[in-house]
Amino acid sequence: MADELELSELGEASGLGDGQSMRGARELEAVYDIPVTVSAVLGRATMPVNQLLKLGRGAVVELDRKLGEAIDIYVNNRLVARGEVVMVDDHRLGVTMTEIVKGDRQN
Repeated sequence: MADELELSELGEASGLGDGQSMRGARELEAVYDIPVTVSAVLGRATMPVNQLLKLGRGAVVELDRKLGEAIDIYVNNRLVARGEVVMVDDHRLGVTMTEIVKGDRQN
C-alpha cells in the first residue's frame, strides 16, 4: 500500500511529542516485518447450498453493494478502512483508501 515512513514521519503521525517521537518510532520498528493479510471485500451474498451448487461458468452472483459504493478493507480479518478499486496497470487491480474506520465499528 504505502512505502515505509521515515522514523520522524512515523513519530509525527503517531501524535507523539518531539522527545517521544523518535523513541516511539524506534519501538514500532519491531513490528515492521510482521506479515499481515490485507483483504478488499467488494460485497457479500447469502444463498442456500442448493442454489450455490447450481452456479456454473458465467453465473452472476448479486452482491450487497451498489456500483461505485466503497469497498471494505480488512487487515487480519478486522475492518480498518474503506476504499475504491483502481487499475494499477493493464493486469492488476489495487485499492485506494478513502476512509479509515476507527474503533470497533464493523459495518
